[in-house]
Amino acid sequence: MNNTFLDARLSQLNTLIISVFAALLFAASATAQVWPSKPVKVLVPAPAGSSLDVIVRGMADSLRAKWGQPLVIENKPGAGGTIGMDLVAKSAPDGYTLGIGFNGPIAFGPFMFKKMPYDPAKDLIPIILTTSQPNVLAVPANHPAQNFKEFVAWTKTQGDKVSYASVGLGSSSHLSMELLKTTAGFEATHVPFNGSPPAALSVAQNETQALLAVEPALLSLVQGGRLKLLAVTSPQRLAARPDLPTVAESGYAGFDALAWNGLFAPAGTPADIVARINADINAAMADVAFRQNMQKQGLIIGGGSPSAFKAFIDAESRKWGAIINKVGIKID
Repeated sequence: MNNTFLDARLSQLNTLIISVFAALLFAASATAQVWPSKPVKVLVPAPAGSSLDVIVRGMADSLRAKWGQPLVIENKPGAGGTIGMDLVAKSAPDGYTLGIGFNGPIAFGPFMFKKMPYDPAKDLIPIILTTSQPNVLAVPANHPAQNFKEFVAWTKTQGDKVSYASVGLGSSSHLSMELLKTTAGFEATHVPFNGSPPAALSVAQNETQALLAVEPALLSLVQGGRLKLLAVTSPQRLAARPDLPTVAESGYAGFDALAWNGLFAPAGTPADIVARINADINAAMADVAFRQNMQKQGLIIGGGSPSAFKAFIDAESRKWGAIINKVGIKID
C-alpha cells in the first residue's frame, strides 16, 4: 500500500469526522432554536395553592411570553413529593416536562425512605434554585423566654418535660429542630402533626412548647396574641420581619436551616435546553412584581447556574443526611 493511497484514505477519514462533528453541532444548535415547539409541562409535587404552586404560577406569564408556548401546570402531590418527582425522572428528556422539587424528595428522601422509585442524583438534572424559606421558632405567647438564648436556658431546667411540634415526620420543620437541638445542646421530645395548623395550635395551647415552621403559617396565631416568635433559621434576618433575630446571631454562628425548592429536568435533557431554561427563569425571577409577591410570603428569591444549584444540593444532602441518620428516621 503506497503513501499516496494512505494519504487519500486519511483525508477521507478526516473529512468524515469533520462532517459528523459539524452535523452534531448543527443538531444541537437546531434543538436550541426549535425548543420549545409545543407546550411545556411543569409538575408540582404539592397541592394547588401551595407555595410550590404559587411560585410556578407566579412566573408562568413571563415564561409563556419568552417561549411562545403555553405552560401547563399539573399538581401531583403525595408521598412526600416523591410521586411528582418520580414522574419527572421517568419523563422523556426533551425539555417538555419539568418539575419543581424541594428538599424533601431531593435531599432528605434518599436517607429517609427505605426505597425510592428514582435516584435524585442520577435521574434528575438540577436547573435552578427558585426560592428558599427559613423556619421561625414559635413558643406559647406566655412562655417565660423572650429570646432564643433564654429559651435554650429554660429547656435545660425542664428535664424531660419539653416537647416540640412539627408539621410532619421528616419535614423541614422536624429536621431543622433536630439540628437546632444538636447545635444548642438541649433536649425535647418530637410530636409530629399533619401540617402546620394542628402543630401551631398545639403550641398555642401549650400542649407542646415549641415549633419551627414557616412564618406565614403562624401569622394568624401570632397576630392573635397566642404565639410569639423568638428566632429565624436563615443566615440573615427576614426583610419582612427585621426585628426577629437569627439563631446565628443569638450565639450559634453559622446556623443555617432553609426549606428550598428548584426546577429539575429528567437526566439526559440536552445541556443547551437546560441552559435556555435556566436563563429564562433567572430573567422571570428578576421581575419586580414576582419578587415582591414572593417576599410577601416570606420567600427568599434564588437564581444562579445549574452547577451552583447542584453544588448546593450536594452540600444540603450531606448536612441533612447526617441529621436523619443520627435521629434514625426511616419511612417505608
